[in-house]
Amino acid sequence: MNARSPRPAAVPAEALREPRSRKALHGMKLLIGGYLALSVLTLAALFVLRGDATVVNEAVWVRVGIVVASALLSFTFVVRAARGSRGAYRRLRIVSAVMVVAIAVIVAVPGPFPLWLKLEQGVCGLALLGVLVVANGSHLRALFAAE
Repeated sequence: MNARSPRPAAVPAEALREPRSRKALHGMKLLIGGYLALSVLTLAALFVLRGDATVVNEAVWVRVGIVVASALLSFTFVVRAARGSRGAYRRLRIVSAVMVVAIAVIVAVPGPFPLWLKLEQGVCGLALLGVLVVANGSHLRALFAAE
């Protein structure tokens, strides 16, 4: 037997069209869109610079791959949240929080990552910090609260 609880209903469209909601969701889309664009550009730069082991090492490949995947997921989540998905909103809050912590560790701790990647990660972290502030604001939390 699979006794799953019913999914909470999507946020009503009229609540999503409210000016504060539209502004908050649009702002998060822009921040995550920038995070995604920067991540993809960084991946493209890795391909171009792949012959230089001082600039691109295995740890950089792994990290950038994880960042691109999280950026794609985050963009999917913010688009679905803007359509009223409570689950996508919850996932967006979780992924952005985890990535901010991971980025802070990478930037702060000495290790195999070159300075240029730490700078790029810092910019990504600032964008995700903006997402965290907006997503965890009282307006969106109330909007996406289960009925």
